[in-house]
Amino acid sequence: MVVGTRGMALGVSVLALSLSTGCFEPPADAEARLAELEAEGQKMDAALDTVEERLLGNQARMHLWQELGERHQQVSAIHCKHADANLAAILEHEARQEEKARRLKRGHSVAAVDSTVLTSGKELPSSHD
Repeated sequence: MVVGTRGMALGVSVLALSLSTGCFEPPADAEARLAELEAEGQKMDAALDTVEERLLGNQARMHLWQELGERHQQVSAIHCKHADANLAAILEHEARQEEKARRLKRGHSVAAVDSTVLTSGKELPSSHD
């Protein structure tokens, strides 16, 4: 095992020495590829920023629609409550008016009957005289 570790240490030392002395140079087109990758990265960042803006806008729109839906439910509930109360008041008023009309009608018919019956037996003056 000692020989394996020495061999590995020797290999790492040779590699480090060759890199530090400049024996390893990047390929000639590496700078061009790096510039291309950086430009592509910037384009991707711009595209991601656009997608993020759209997502945030859609999220805000969804929150707005949810709030409007909740408000609509509240307003509808209040409207139904008041509409029921108003309908009950209208029906009650109509019933009172019908009862009043019946009483007035009865009062007129009773008064008409009373005036003919309560004449004390006297004849009504005729218009022929």
